[in-house]
Amino acid sequence: MVDDRAPLGLLIAAIGAAVLAISVFLPWYGVGITASGAASAQQELTTAAQQYGNASFQTTASQVGAQFSALAERQVATVSAHDVLKDLSPLLLILAGISLLASLLRLAGVIGLLEGGGGQIAVAGSAAALCVLFRILERPGAEANLVSLSLGWGIWLALLSTAAIVGGGLLSASAQPRRRPPSGYGPSI
Repeated sequence: MVDDRAPLGLLIAAIGAAVLAISVFLPWYGVGITASGAASAQQELTTAAQQYGNASFQTTASQVGAQFSALAERQVATVSAHDVLKDLSPLLLILAGISLLASLLRLAGVIGLLEGGGGQIAVAGSAAALCVLFRILERPGAEANLVSLSLGWGIWLALLSTAAIVGGGLLSASAQPRRRPPSGYGPSI
C-alpha cells in the first residue's frame, strides 16, 4: 500500500513556505499615536509656530494642534516586516525559500541538488517560527512611548504559515521509511 502522507506533507510545507514569503510584505504591525505622543506633537507644533510663524500661522497651528488629541490611540498606518525588520525579513525569506525549494524538489523526485527530507524542512520551519514568535513578543521600537505598535494580520499569517511548514515537514518525515543499520556491524551474540 502506497503511503500518500509524504507528498501531502511536502505540498503543505511548500504552500506554507510560499505564504511565509508573501507574508513578509504584508502588514505585521499597526502604528498608533499614544496620548503622550499626541501631546508632544501638539507642543512641538505650537513651539515651532511661535518661534517661526506670524499670527495667522500661529492660529492655524493652534487649530491643527487641537485635533492631535483625536488621533491618540488610533491606528494611523501599518508596516510590514520588510519595512521594519531589516535583518529578520531576509532571514525569513531565505528560510521560506529553502523550505519551498526542498519541498518542491522532493515532490518532483529530484535528489542530489538539495536533498532535504521532511525533518530538515520542519527544522527550517521551526527556525522561522521562532523568529516570528520573537517579533510577536518583542516588538521593534518598544522603548519609544510616542507611538504604539499593535499586531497586524500579516504576522499571524506568517505564524500560521510556519506551522504549516513544520506540520507538512513532520507529516512527510513520518511517511518516509526509516533506514536501518546493516546487520553485519557490531558484536554477534
